[in-house]
Amino acid sequence: MDSYHVGQEVSVEKTFQKEEVLAFSEITGDKNPLHIDEAFAEKSRFGGLIVHGIFVAGIFSEIIGMRLPGKGSIYLEQNLRFLKPVYVGEPVVVRVRIAGIDERKRVLTLDTEAYGEEGKKLVCGTAKVLCGKPAF
Repeated sequence: MDSYHVGQEVSVEKTFQKEEVLAFSEITGDKNPLHIDEAFAEKSRFGGLIVHGIFVAGIFSEIIGMRLPGKGSIYLEQNLRFLKPVYVGEPVVVRVRIAGIDERKRVLTLDTEAYGEEGKKLVCGTAKVLCGKPAF
């Protein structure tokens, strides 16, 4: 746990492509036309295709499982607030930052956020993650 500190963060940029959103729809069965039907989505309050919120949040999982804290770690909990839609083709910056460390339990509390253009916050939440066993 010595290799972690409050404020440590990892960010990745992701642009969700239509093909990825369609594949996510197929995998999950969530075929809401806001995500897959351009004509429907254009007439909606959003004015275009939007990415499934939980697909955006899935990038938190990529960071947590592969980068911070990384391999061997496991989610204990996650809460999310979806503040604004993420549009298909919109670049998004996804950030995970350490907000707290429980060394005894090997648990990190993480701030999880996604930002769009001009730094507008799209998704926010917190996660608790059990760190993998240390390598000896």
